[in-house]
Amino acid sequence: MAEEHCTYYASPIGLIEIRGSEQGIWTISFAEEADGHGQRQGTGRLPPCLQACARQLDEYFQGARQTFSLALAPRGTAFQRRVWDALAAIPFGESRSYRQIAEAVGNPKAVRAVGGANHNNPISIVIPCHRVIGSDGSLTGYAGGLWRKEWLLNHEKRLDKEALLMP
Repeated sequence: MAEEHCTYYASPIGLIEIRGSEQGIWTISFAEEADGHGQRQGTGRLPPCLQACARQLDEYFQGARQTFSLALAPRGTAFQRRVWDALAAIPFGESRSYRQIAEAVGNPKAVRAVGGANHNNPISIVIPCHRVIGSDGSLTGYAGGLWRKEWLLNHEKRLDKEALLMP
């Protein structure tokens, strides 16, 4: 078993816990407080896998990054991983419905199963489950809270529009 590392990143929408090993990032999730097992960003020497993740999250929140290039190692079933791959394919600033994701993974009737896989996504933001909305355009569940989902979607839409306006 690979050695687990943990750190915390202070984002504009709350504390984010990052866990992983040299093989890749296992989880990125919102935390109410640090549990004492990880290092806060900027304290001590973080392993390279966590350094890269914290740096790329920082760039994302600053508006300088639209895609992530991290080694990811999410733990899940084969179906969940297919759904997470489909989520990762949603372009920055866009959204998809649960039905569209079900179709993308080749099982249009698996809308509820897609919702379950989306809910169990262990790597928030980088695997952008916040970009999945209801078929009617409504914001639906998000493990980090709907207010965070709305913030992330607005952040991306604003940056995507700004990029279009640049010469």
